[in-house]
Amino acid sequence: MSDTALPVVVAHRGACGYRPEHTLAAYQLAVDLGADFIETDLQLTRDGVLVARHDAELSASTDVAERPEFAHRRRRGLVDGRELTGWFIDDFTLDEVRSLYARERIPQLRPANQAYDGRLRVPTFDEVITLAIDAGHRRGRPVGLYPQLKHPTYYAERGLSVDDALMAALLGFRLERARIPVFVQSFEPSVLRRLAARTSVPLVQLVDSTGRPFDWERAEDGRRFVDLLTPTGLREVASYATVLGAHKSLVVPRDPEGRLGHPSRLVADAHDLGMAVHAWTFRNENSFLPADRRRGREAAGHGDALGELGVFLGAGVDGVVTDHPDTAVAARDQAFGSRSRRSLLSDAISPARPIETSSTGSATSRPDRPSTS
Repeated sequence: MSDTALPVVVAHRGACGYRPEHTLAAYQLAVDLGADFIETDLQLTRDGVLVARHDAELSASTDVAERPEFAHRRRRGLVDGRELTGWFIDDFTLDEVRSLYARERIPQLRPANQAYDGRLRVPTFDEVITLAIDAGHRRGRPVGLYPQLKHPTYYAERGLSVDDALMAALLGFRLERARIPVFVQSFEPSVLRRLAARTSVPLVQLVDSTGRPFDWERAEDGRRFVDLLTPTGLREVASYATVLGAHKSLVVPRDPEGRLGHPSRLVADAHDLGMAVHAWTFRNENSFLPADRRRGREAAGHGDALGELGVFLGAGVDGVVTDHPDTAVAARDQAFGSRSRRSLLSDAISPARPIETSSTGSATSRPDRPSTS
């Protein structure tokens, strides 16, 4: 990132700390709170339409389990090697998905969001794009899009292509020509490599602190996410991706007591190769915060998320992915003061000149969290 650029704020599933995730209300609030990008997880319906949901199984985030007309659709299935029982989005047509109402996925931590249960529909990616374009026009600067392709290998095995559907949307809305900033992210390297040959849109290789990409598992490739963080792995990622989307514990590990430790070399090593680093996911609730940033005993209580974000901004990250974009904007303002917003988006997309990399660090502990990016 250049010296004049500020880290970008990416609203994770919209402002989902305040509205049920992946709803138009959550995305609009994220824009109102100052987010630079809105992040949307993309799943495919049976008829091949991209819709915004984090999980392929619908019962956690919609009212499908309460709909008698869909009771017969409940089944057991495997998603990325994990056995689940419920209602799977690719068993439903777009019209059927659009008949469902969204609901708060973690009500024990966000009870206030339950006030919106039964009021908000599941949006399509086209609707999210339209919201971003319109919102950018109203506020006088672009609202970027940050889609994540969920389960590409799973969908390919069911005869559906998330990358084809994404390309159709990007081309249909002429987003590159319209100068709407877009980052496309995935945990699976194979889909990002395919996209690198088809589009100039910046790509984000997501890296978790444990496990391995499902496409590698399916191909019986023994490598794990940690192998992407070695000098050889980072050079490989830099050949197709502009951004490393790193679990935050890879950037600033926690000590055995769960407190924030010292930053690893990951940001410096990625920057040496010309990649930006966007860290995920920042949330205000004590349940997600390091031990030294929690306030009070309630898991749902809000702790010192501002202070946690300050540590990561100080570590040099180029973007933060957050459920509470207002907190991230405040932390950025606190860290950078009245510094110019010039090139906020364009500089994040254009990384520094690559040079030789050095060794990288890794996480020493894994924070508590109920879900991945």
